[in-house]
Amino acid sequence: MRVRHGLTAAWVLVGVLGGLIQGSAHAAPPLALPSSGVLFDDFSYTSTADLSKGGWIQRSQPGHPGIPGAQWGPGTLSLVADPERPGNQLMRLQASTDGTGLGTAQAQLCHARKYLEGTYAARVRFSDTPVQGPDGDVVVQSFYAVSPLKYDFDPEFSEVDWEYLPNGGWGDTRTRLYGITWQTVRIEPWLAFNQAHEEFRPLGGWHTLVMQVANGRTRHILDGVAVAEHGGRNYPVVPMSINFNLWFSPGGQLPGVSSLRVYQQDIDWVLHVKNQVLSPAEIDTMVGQLRTSKVPALDTVAPATPALASTCDF
Repeated sequence: MRVRHGLTAAWVLVGVLGGLIQGSAHAAPPLALPSSGVLFDDFSYTSTADLSKGGWIQRSQPGHPGIPGAQWGPGTLSLVADPERPGNQLMRLQASTDGTGLGTAQAQLCHARKYLEGTYAARVRFSDTPVQGPDGDVVVQSFYAVSPLKYDFDPEFSEVDWEYLPNGGWGDTRTRLYGITWQTVRIEPWLAFNQAHEEFRPLGGWHTLVMQVANGRTRHILDGVAVAEHGGRNYPVVPMSINFNLWFSPGGQLPGVSSLRVYQQDIDWVLHVKNQVLSPAEIDTMVGQLRTSKVPALDTVAPATPALASTCDF
């Protein structure tokens, strides 16, 4: 399937969704939205119990990734006021560990498994240091799309992700952000086939993360700058779910430290536009107009055919 570039498909004005945007005489004309195939959420929910209304699942299942025996679920997600934008609300993921499985809680938030080609974007705040306890654990903060791994080296496994390791890990102590497109993997013993780009620098703070999946190529764009392009056998081939997670890498805990360490990752908004390759400027315009039009959440992406279970366990 060829994916169209730019905003050239069948459109409906943003005003149909939330009222026409009122601007100055010098403002750019309103950008239009596709009539279908859009997911947007800025997490303006009353409580985390309402996340399911937007199609979100809070992970509760044990398993990969993270420390064996770690807990997922209660207490790891919260909605918090944005200290930089009065009236704005953020989705917060929180993970904590004392170095043991039973003393570790990890966070993951998932959406339906119905996404493949198009543009994925999110505004995310990474953390370089814990909000409690000593620094140094190998902690992973991520935004990604993934399908289930049905068995070792599953040829249909699909994953495209951003992963930030503020304390390094995985054989390299340097702080870095990964942009990865996966072919397949075996979890135990670990053996992965993928293409990876690494940004070796501290990236604590807010960033706009973009993944474009189109025409046999994936592109990773960080804060408006294209940093990687992958393709070939790594290109995703089956529908994926959209995910955020915050977890601790096994074996990367501070030696001999039993006090609790707590890390946080915030999400401002997330956007997916099916079968469209949007530029960073177009993403910013679309998100701005949705917010101006007071559209806190929108999901016009049709389920996969047949519909696929969203298990939120990977």
